[in-house]
Amino acid sequence: MPWHEPPAPTHSPRRSSVVGSNERIWKVEQDMRRMHTTVAILGGGLAGLCVARRLQADGIDFILVDARERLGGRILSTNEEGLLSDDGFDLGPSWFWPDVQPDIASLVQELGLTTFPQYSSGDVVFERMSREPAWRCHPEPQTPQSMRIAGGTGALIAALAKGLPRNSVVNATRVTQLMINEGKVTLTTATAERSEGALVADQVVAAIPPRLLAEVAFFPGVEQSTAQRWQETATWMAPHAKFFAIYGRPFWREAGFSGTAQSFVGPMGEIHDATTASGKAALFGFLSVGADLRASIGEAALATSCLAQLARLYGPDALHSRATLFKDWAADPFTATAQDRSASGHPHPSAAPWIAGVWQNRLSLCSSETSAIEPGFMAGAVSAGHRAAREVMQRLNGRGAESAQ
Repeated sequence: MPWHEPPAPTHSPRRSSVVGSNERIWKVEQDMRRMHTTVAILGGGLAGLCVARRLQADGIDFILVDARERLGGRILSTNEEGLLSDDGFDLGPSWFWPDVQPDIASLVQELGLTTFPQYSSGDVVFERMSREPAWRCHPEPQTPQSMRIAGGTGALIAALAKGLPRNSVVNATRVTQLMINEGKVTLTTATAERSEGALVADQVVAAIPPRLLAEVAFFPGVEQSTAQRWQETATWMAPHAKFFAIYGRPFWREAGFSGTAQSFVGPMGEIHDATTASGKAALFGFLSVGADLRASIGEAALATSCLAQLARLYGPDALHSRATLFKDWAADPFTATAQDRSASGHPHPSAAPWIAGVWQNRLSLCSSETSAIEPGFMAGAVSAGHRAAREVMQRLNGRGAESAQ
């Protein structure tokens, strides 16, 4: 793919790089050296929070452990300074399609969240080669309609977390080992300060990508075929990076553009209007430059090139951004492994079990990648989370029935 570093823009906009978490939403001041719960949930993204919500509704106690200092996982909405915001830009996923994704549509409605359509009025731009000008066309209306959540998808996380007991969520804590011991599962935990603790649970739900789960030590070990499948499952979002340019007004709309563009020149391969429901004007793009090349080029040069590309497509006003945001998910250790640095396609749906052997009655997987119907989408995280909650409750009910006999 042709890619050339252009000259610097005529000003220096404020630039924010979102590398990891920047604010703690939940902080539990309890002793993690030895804790007990019925269900331990690994991961506080959309799937893990859906599990927690279902368990709470059924009166089942749980502790959710997340390695980040925030909840949300790959859902991250920030302001133009890169800080968590209730009216933010989506550095992770942004869209859902209620017409064909009923689980997430129902959840959004239950939580009382406001939605709005992805802006698509106006012309689409195509950039095929660097030696020829981009061309514009007027497409047919999109079907089904992409929808967004007012405030950003972070509003979905905030709404799910709001009703959870504060002492049920532990942040900034990794799970390093799972061990079956006397009919229960002992989870070894660690913090950034290297302090080690333990959590004992009857059931475990892993709401983290399979590749990250493969890095956790299991005693007894999982079957080789299971471990291989986890390692071979591509992690949604992990190879990608998103760039945002934030403006004082949506000048591209004034010129008859939708903000949607596709480019074989780069550095962004796909561009969209990212203006918020409150009217904060922005464009964003997925970088088509690979993770290793992004790291060698550097964020500053990439930002300069992205602004220059927007200027090629939408005119010189694009150079005058108020701020820029950059999130490289491949550089996020709580999302990506070394295997995720190269794009390997979208996860494929499968109804095959994700765990077998001695662990199959104690562990459920429910990251979006494990969804049987919508892997790699927010809808997949919701459906997988609901499925895992059902599995856990069925196992707990079965245990209770056996104890009563």
